[in-house]
Amino acid sequence: MAKQPHLLVSEGDLNEIALIPGDPGRVDRIAAQCEYVEEVSENREYKVVNAAYDGTPVTICSTGIGCPSAAIAVEELHNVGVETVIRVGTTGALQADIEIGDMVVATGAAKEEGTSKRYESVAYPAVPDYGVLTELVDSAEANDEEVHVGPIVSDDAFYNENPEFVEDWEAANLLSIEMEASAVFSLARRKGMRAGAICTVDGNLVKGTQKGETEGEELPEKAKNNVERAIRISLDAVAAL
Repeated sequence: MAKQPHLLVSEGDLNEIALIPGDPGRVDRIAAQCEYVEEVSENREYKVVNAAYDGTPVTICSTGIGCPSAAIAVEELHNVGVETVIRVGTTGALQADIEIGDMVVATGAAKEEGTSKRYESVAYPAVPDYGVLTELVDSAEANDEEVHVGPIVSDDAFYNENPEFVEDWEAANLLSIEMEASAVFSLARRKGMRAGAICTVDGNLVKGTQKGETEGEELPEKAKNNVERAIRISLDAVAAL
Protein backbone atom coordinates (compact mmCIF):
# COMPACT_ATOMS: atom_id res chain seq x y z
CA MET A 1 0.00 0.00 0.00
CA ALA A 2 1.29 3.47 -0.91
CA LYS A 3 1.77 6.10 1.75
CA GLN A 4 -1.37 7.90 2.82
CA PRO A 5 -1.39 11.29 1.09
CA HIS A 6 -1.98 13.48 4.14
CA LEU A 7 -0.54 11.63 7.14
CA LEU A 8 2.36 10.32 5.03
CA VAL A 9 2.29 6.92 6.75
CA SER A 10 2.09 3.36 5.51
CA GLU A 11 0.59 0.15 6.83
CA GLY A 12 2.53 -1.05 9.87
CA ASP A 13 4.00 2.36 10.68
CA LEU A 14 1.64 3.12 13.55
CA ASN A 15 0.30 1.50 16.72
CA GLU A 16 -3.20 0.10 17.21
CA ILE A 17 -4.33 2.90 19.56
CA ALA A 18 -4.09 6.56 18.58
CA LEU A 19 -4.73 9.71 20.57
CA ILE A 20 -5.98 12.40 18.21
CA PRO A 21 -5.76 15.99 19.50
CA GLY A 22 -6.68 18.79 17.12
CA ASP A 23 -3.66 21.00 17.75
CA PRO A 24 -0.31 19.76 16.37
CA GLY A 25 1.33 21.45 19.35
CA ARG A 26 -0.62 19.19 21.66
CA VAL A 27 1.07 16.17 20.10
CA ASP A 28 4.29 17.30 21.77
CA ARG A 29 2.49 17.91 25.08
CA ILE A 30 1.13 14.37 25.04
CA ALA A 31 4.48 12.91 23.97
CA ALA A 32 6.15 14.70 26.89
CA GLN A 33 4.27 12.35 29.23
CA CYS A 34 5.39 9.27 27.28
CA GLU A 35 8.62 7.41 26.59
CA TYR A 36 10.31 5.99 23.49
CA VAL A 37 9.02 8.93 21.46
CA GLU A 38 9.65 8.82 17.71
CA GLU A 39 8.33 11.34 15.19
CA VAL A 40 6.85 9.54 12.19
CA SER A 41 5.69 12.37 9.93
CA GLU A 42 4.56 15.99 9.78
CA ASN A 43 2.50 17.49 6.98
CA ARG A 44 0.05 20.41 6.99
CA GLU A 45 -2.06 20.15 10.17
CA TYR A 46 -1.03 16.56 10.75
CA LYS A 47 1.82 15.62 13.08
CA VAL A 48 2.26 11.91 13.84
CA VAL A 49 4.36 10.45 16.67
CA ASN A 50 4.80 6.94 18.03
CA ALA A 51 5.50 6.47 21.75
CA ALA A 52 4.80 4.25 24.72
CA TYR A 53 2.97 4.92 27.97
CA ASP A 54 3.19 2.54 30.91
CA GLY A 55 4.46 -0.09 28.50
CA THR A 56 1.60 0.38 26.04
CA PRO A 57 2.44 1.45 22.48
CA VAL A 58 0.46 4.51 21.37
CA THR A 59 0.36 6.76 18.33
CA ILE A 60 -0.37 10.48 18.67
CA CYS A 61 -1.79 12.21 15.59
CA SER A 62 -3.12 15.75 15.31
CA THR A 63 -6.24 16.32 13.20
CA GLY A 64 -6.36 20.08 12.77
CA ILE A 65 -9.56 22.07 13.26
CA GLY A 66 -12.96 20.72 12.35
CA CYS A 67 -14.63 17.60 11.04
CA PRO A 68 -13.26 17.65 7.46
CA SER A 69 -9.63 17.35 8.53
CA ALA A 70 -10.52 14.99 11.40
CA ALA A 71 -12.30 12.70 8.94
CA ILE A 72 -9.21 12.59 6.71
CA ALA A 73 -7.12 11.58 9.73
CA VAL A 74 -9.52 8.81 10.80
CA GLU A 75 -9.77 7.46 7.24
CA GLU A 76 -6.00 7.29 6.83
CA LEU A 77 -5.36 5.95 10.33
CA HIS A 78 -7.82 3.15 9.59
CA ASN A 79 -6.14 2.45 6.25
CA VAL A 80 -2.82 1.72 7.97
CA GLY A 81 -4.21 -0.48 10.74
CA VAL A 82 -5.14 1.78 13.66
CA GLU A 83 -8.04 0.22 15.56
CA THR A 84 -8.85 2.75 18.31
CA VAL A 85 -8.94 6.56 18.20
CA ILE A 86 -9.44 8.82 21.22
CA ARG A 87 -10.00 12.53 20.77
CA VAL A 88 -8.20 14.63 23.39
CA GLY A 89 -9.35 18.19 23.01
CA THR A 90 -10.95 21.29 24.43
CA THR A 91 -14.61 22.21 24.55
CA GLY A 92 -16.95 25.07 25.42
CA ALA A 93 -19.52 24.35 28.12
CA LEU A 94 -23.24 24.70 27.36
CA GLN A 95 -24.51 24.24 30.92
CA ALA A 96 -24.12 26.87 33.64
CA ASP A 97 -22.84 24.40 36.25
CA ILE A 98 -19.92 23.20 34.11
CA GLU A 99 -16.80 25.17 34.99
CA ILE A 100 -13.57 25.95 33.21
CA GLY A 101 -11.17 23.14 34.03
CA ASP A 102 -13.86 20.43 34.26
CA MET A 103 -13.61 17.35 32.04
CA VAL A 104 -16.30 16.19 29.62
CA VAL A 105 -16.48 12.61 28.35
CA ALA A 106 -18.90 12.39 25.44
CA THR A 107 -21.59 9.72 25.21
CA GLY A 108 -22.58 11.02 21.79
CA ALA A 109 -22.28 14.06 19.55
CA ALA A 110 -24.99 15.97 17.70
CA LYS A 111 -24.13 16.42 14.03
CA GLU A 112 -24.22 20.19 13.58
CA GLU A 113 -21.59 19.81 10.85
CA GLY A 114 -21.49 18.83 7.23
CA THR A 115 -18.82 16.14 7.01
CA SER A 116 -20.59 13.16 8.59
CA LYS A 117 -23.69 13.94 6.51
CA ARG A 118 -21.68 13.09 3.40
CA TYR A 119 -21.22 9.59 4.80
CA GLU A 120 -24.65 8.85 6.26
CA SER A 121 -28.03 10.17 7.36
CA VAL A 122 -28.08 12.64 10.23
CA ALA A 123 -30.48 10.19 11.91
CA TYR A 124 -27.66 7.70 12.44
CA PRO A 125 -26.06 8.10 15.87
CA ALA A 126 -22.59 9.53 16.41
CA VAL A 127 -21.59 7.60 19.51
CA PRO A 128 -18.33 6.34 21.05
CA ASP A 129 -17.33 2.78 21.77
CA TYR A 130 -18.66 1.72 25.17
CA GLY A 131 -15.36 0.22 26.32
CA VAL A 132 -13.40 3.38 25.46
CA LEU A 133 -16.07 5.55 27.09
CA THR A 134 -15.94 3.48 30.27
CA GLU A 135 -12.15 3.59 30.52
CA LEU A 136 -12.10 7.37 30.06
CA VAL A 137 -14.64 7.84 32.85
CA ASP A 138 -12.85 5.36 35.14
CA SER A 139 -9.49 7.05 34.47
CA ALA A 140 -10.92 10.49 35.23
CA GLU A 141 -12.39 9.31 38.51
CA ALA A 142 -9.17 7.50 39.42
CA ASN A 143 -7.35 10.82 38.94
CA ASP A 144 -9.88 12.58 41.22
CA GLU A 145 -11.09 14.73 38.35
CA GLU A 146 -14.60 16.10 38.13
CA VAL A 147 -15.98 14.57 34.96
CA HIS A 148 -19.26 15.31 33.22
CA VAL A 149 -20.57 12.41 31.14
CA GLY A 150 -23.17 12.99 28.48
CA PRO A 151 -23.98 14.20 24.97
CA ILE A 152 -22.16 17.06 23.27
CA VAL A 153 -22.50 18.87 19.94
CA SER A 154 -19.99 19.19 17.10
CA ASP A 155 -20.32 22.38 15.07
CA ASP A 156 -18.66 23.80 11.96
CA ALA A 157 -19.04 27.53 12.54
CA PHE A 158 -16.87 28.67 15.44
CA TYR A 159 -17.81 32.35 15.03
CA ASN A 160 -21.51 31.77 14.41
CA GLU A 161 -22.49 30.09 17.67
CA ASN A 162 -25.11 32.78 18.29
CA PRO A 163 -27.41 33.02 21.35
CA GLU A 164 -30.30 31.25 19.58
CA PHE A 165 -28.18 28.17 18.91
CA VAL A 166 -26.67 28.21 22.39
CA GLU A 167 -30.09 28.46 24.07
CA ASP A 168 -31.39 25.53 22.03
CA TRP A 169 -28.37 23.35 22.82
CA GLU A 170 -28.59 24.28 26.51
CA ALA A 171 -32.30 23.41 26.63
CA ALA A 172 -31.51 20.03 25.07
CA ASN A 173 -29.08 19.39 27.96
CA LEU A 174 -26.10 19.04 25.65
CA LEU A 175 -23.03 19.42 27.85
CA SER A 176 -20.60 21.24 25.58
CA ILE A 177 -19.57 22.11 22.05
CA GLU A 178 -16.48 21.28 20.00
CA MET A 179 -15.68 20.69 16.34
CA GLU A 180 -14.57 17.10 15.65
CA ALA A 181 -16.22 14.35 17.73
CA SER A 182 -19.31 13.64 15.61
CA ALA A 183 -17.26 12.86 12.51
CA VAL A 184 -14.73 10.84 14.51
CA PHE A 185 -17.48 8.76 16.14
CA SER A 186 -19.43 8.24 12.91
CA LEU A 187 -16.45 7.22 10.81
CA ALA A 188 -15.05 4.96 13.50
CA ARG A 189 -18.38 3.13 13.75
CA ARG A 190 -18.57 2.71 9.99
CA LYS A 191 -14.98 1.45 9.82
CA GLY A 192 -15.32 -0.99 12.70
CA MET A 193 -12.98 1.05 14.90
CA ARG A 194 -13.32 2.00 18.55
CA ALA A 195 -13.56 5.70 19.38
CA GLY A 196 -13.96 8.00 22.35
CA ALA A 197 -13.49 11.62 23.33
CA ILE A 198 -12.42 13.48 26.44
CA CYS A 199 -12.28 17.27 26.37
CA THR A 200 -11.30 19.82 28.96
CA VAL A 201 -13.58 22.84 29.35
CA ASP A 202 -11.93 26.11 28.37
CA GLY A 203 -14.96 28.38 28.20
CA ASN A 204 -18.68 28.56 28.93
CA LEU A 205 -20.95 29.88 26.17
CA VAL A 206 -23.97 30.11 28.49
CA LYS A 207 -22.04 32.42 30.78
CA GLY A 208 -20.70 34.37 27.82
CA THR A 209 -17.14 33.06 27.89
CA GLN A 210 -16.10 32.26 24.33
CA LYS A 211 -14.52 28.86 23.82
CA GLY A 212 -10.78 29.26 23.38
CA GLU A 213 -7.48 28.50 25.01
CA THR A 214 -7.40 29.93 28.54
CA GLU A 215 -4.08 30.52 30.19
CA GLY A 216 -2.92 32.78 33.02
CA GLU A 217 -2.97 33.33 36.72
CA GLU A 218 -6.51 34.70 36.70
CA LEU A 219 -7.91 31.21 36.08
CA PRO A 220 -9.48 29.15 38.87
CA GLU A 221 -7.09 26.59 40.33
CA LYS A 222 -8.63 23.57 38.62
CA ALA A 223 -8.38 25.29 35.23
CA LYS A 224 -4.59 25.50 35.44
CA ASN A 225 -2.75 22.78 33.54
CA ASN A 226 -6.14 21.47 32.46
CA VAL A 227 -4.88 20.14 29.12
CA GLU A 228 -2.08 18.18 30.80
CA ARG A 229 -4.61 16.66 33.20
CA ALA A 230 -6.83 15.54 30.34
CA ILE A 231 -3.79 14.07 28.63
CA ARG A 232 -2.93 12.07 31.75
CA ILE A 233 -6.49 10.70 31.92
CA SER A 234 -6.46 9.67 28.26
CA LEU A 235 -3.06 8.00 28.59
CA ASP A 236 -4.22 6.05 31.65
CA ALA A 237 -7.23 4.92 29.61
CA VAL A 238 -4.92 3.79 26.80
CA ALA A 239 -2.92 1.70 29.26
CA ALA A 240 -6.12 0.12 30.56
CA LEU A 241 -7.40 -0.61 27.06
